[in-house]
Parts: sequence; C-alpha cells; structure tokens
Amino acid sequence: MKKTRVLQAALITCSLVFSAASHAGGASGAMLGNTCAGCHGTNGVSNGPAAPTIAGIDYDYMVEAMEEFKAGERNATIMTRIAKGYTDAEIEAMSEFFAGKKYVKAMQKYDAAAAKRGAKLHKKYCKNCHGDTGISTDKDDDSGVLGGQWKPYLNYTFADLKDGKRSMGKKMKKKMKNLQKAKGDAGVADLIEYYASQQ
Repeated sequence: MKKTRVLQAALITCSLVFSAASHAGGASGAMLGNTCAGCHGTNGVSNGPAAPTIAGIDYDYMVEAMEEFKAGERNATIMTRIAKGYTDAEIEAMSEFFAGKKYVKAMQKYDAAAAKRGAKLHKKYCKNCHGDTGISTDKDDDSGVLGGQWKPYLNYTFADLKDGKRSMGKKMKKKMKNLQKAKGDAGVADLIEYYASQQ
C-alpha cells in the first residue's frame, strides 16, 4: 500500500514537471498546426469542401483572422470557439508554420463559361489586392487566397461578406458594392467559378 502511494506521488510529480517544462517552452508551430489537420488537411492542404486551404497563407492575414475569430468578430461554425483556446504566441507560431508551407490548389469541377466571365470581373474588381489569379504573391500584402480554394468555402465566404457577417476594409467594401450593383449575385457566382478554375 505504501509503495503504491509513493509511486502515485512520483508519477504526479513527474507529470507536473513535464507539464511545466512543456508549458514553459511552449508548443511548436508544427505541433499546433497538426491540430488543424482534421478540418484543414495535413499541413493545411484542405480536402474540402467547406474548409479552406491554409497552407501558404500570409502570416499577417492568418494572425488577423485568428484574432477576429477569437474576438467573435469573424463568422464561423466552430473557429470562434477553437480560436479562444490559443494564446497570442501560439497563434503567431501556427501562422508562421502555415506561412512556410506550399499552397496547393483544389482540383474540382467548374463552369468554363462562367469562369471566363469571372476572369474579367476579377481583373476589374479584385486583381489589385488578390493578384492576377486570386493568389497574391506580394508578401507585404495580407490579402486572403481565393484562387484554387474550394467552391463551397468561397460561397460561404462571399455570403458572409454580403450579409455583413464578415468585416471588409474600405477598399474591398467599395469594390464589392460596385460589383453587386453592376452584376448582382450572378457576378459573385462567376467570380467563384473563376477562382475554382485555378488548378
């Protein structure tokens, strides 16, 4: 009986020491990033359809998105709850991990005619911030990646933007307003087909 108590005490002490050491050093970005694989795929490459690929995401963009989820300022099904569990340092470590991964475009069906119309709309309304194909290569530009993302995810995102459930900067708000005025929901649908065609 006495041996059992001594062993239990030793195990508790060891677990506390390991826990404290782990906490002091902090979890690595890779370790934290691996917890995202269930929704966003291994190394952030989504298998779809509603979760975006976050591999290769801009560091500043991801930090900002996670902070918005954490504060309840960005609409999501579960990310608003998940983000609350991370410290600022952990969010930064994860963001650095995913920023260092290669972006992989989703292979999916798309409407070629709609994509052709969407290409013109992208050039007029979105290219300046989101790059030639919806994938900005400017590391100083914290724009989200649109080209090659899954269509269902893009549909949810554009719906949230339209309904005001997701914030936009002044420039994007103006562009979205002009797009809606000129082409309505059909224009957004064409844009989504264009982004889906980036494979």
